Amino acid sequence: MLYGRYQHNIDAKGRIFVPAKLREKLGESFIAAAVMDHCVSLYSMEEWNKLQQGLADMPFTKARKLQRYLSANAADVQVDSQGRILLPRHLLTYASLVKEALVIGAGNRAEIWNPESYENESIQMTPEEVENEFIELGF
Repeated sequence: MLYGRYQHNIDAKGRIFVPAKLREKLGESFIAAAVMDHCVSLYSMEEWNKLQQGLADMPFTKARKLQRYLSANAADVQVDSQGRILLPRHLLTYASLVKEALVIGAGNRAEIWNPESYENESIQMTPEEVENEFIELGF
């Protein structure tokens, strides 16, 4: 599982540092994709293949648009010698990433957020709502 919260800068070329604790789980090469919530999701090859298999198991009429969208909005990324990945411009634009980014662990994936967007998203979930969700799930 991927977890943690890390603040990093994005350089002019669109490179961002991915913390070692997350790279250990993601690998040296992984997938960056626009999936949901206007953040960039980072998947290990294993998790990406599970996602793709889940779509392949769905009826084609339901899955084809999702498969097309995911394929067009995903990129292979490799970690450079300084622990950074280069994000394509379309992914930077999708997530409104300019100078700063928040890299978080999110269970089976990591996510790269515009810090302001993340705060706006997370403020919607109060501690009471989190507690109620856990209770509903039986924890």
